[in-house]
Amino acid sequence: MTMLLELDHVTKRYPVGGLFSRQSITAVSDVSFALDAGRPEIFAIVGESGSGKSTMAKMVLGNEVPDGGRLVFDGVDIATIRGRDAREAFMAKVQPVFQNPFEAFNPLTPVDAYLFATAHRFCGANDQASKEGLTDRALQRVGLSLAEIKGRFSHELSGGQLQRVAVARALIPAPKLIVADEPVSMVDASLRMSIVNLFRALRDELKVSIIYITHDLATAYYISDRVIIMRSGEVVESGDARAVLDNPRNAYSIALKNAVLPPDPKAAAAAIRDRRILNRADAGAA
Repeated sequence: MTMLLELDHVTKRYPVGGLFSRQSITAVSDVSFALDAGRPEIFAIVGESGSGKSTMAKMVLGNEVPDGGRLVFDGVDIATIRGRDAREAFMAKVQPVFQNPFEAFNPLTPVDAYLFATAHRFCGANDQASKEGLTDRALQRVGLSLAEIKGRFSHELSGGQLQRVAVARALIPAPKLIVADEPVSMVDASLRMSIVNLFRALRDELKVSIIYITHDLATAYYISDRVIIMRSGEVVESGDARAVLDNPRNAYSIALKNAVLPPDPKAAAAAIRDRRILNRADAGAA
């Protein structure tokens, strides 16, 4: 079995209290999981703000270096990647999709310029015809076309359209892995399923693995093959997505599930009660 991505007891700490302070906060603690290169999947990392899930994304993208453990992508320790050429080769294989598409694109730059730049940087497209061909092919994959977005600025597109453009930009280098950090949280509820279904299609048709980072158990349940649930930097539950989310065993996982039940007074009261119990337990442990 060949692994696309392996995390081996990964830990990440950040200093607190000033430059010379020896204090630190642990954002990610002893996390391990792996993605099989031969079985493209959607792997969800679920948790609230501060759970460590976005720090995980930064490490997988090579933007942060772990303080302990190893992240190995396609047989190469990400922390050892040095030099422009090696970095470019890695970035072509691992592409991000960020939370807010309106922050991903400069409002003073036409959005197609970003796609042309990606085609030039990662695919060696030097002439305009090549750039436009690669761009249009990627846009067609997400239900758009170059004709629809050419020369347009971010404010001229809807949030759903702009997030599709962001996904298209990520697809241009033909990556093996997409890291999608809260990709539907800033999109209107009516458009979220279109983005979620797009990720499923990319997995099935292009054989791209996707790390789907979210606080939303509903979308994680709908699209994920496997899931880990994080709390305070630690994995509290993991496994097959349906098995874990249908029958969570950890108290925190149960509280998260209760929070997305249909809104009625009893369910809401139970979710609040569970959260208070967890918070008191945290305070007692501290």
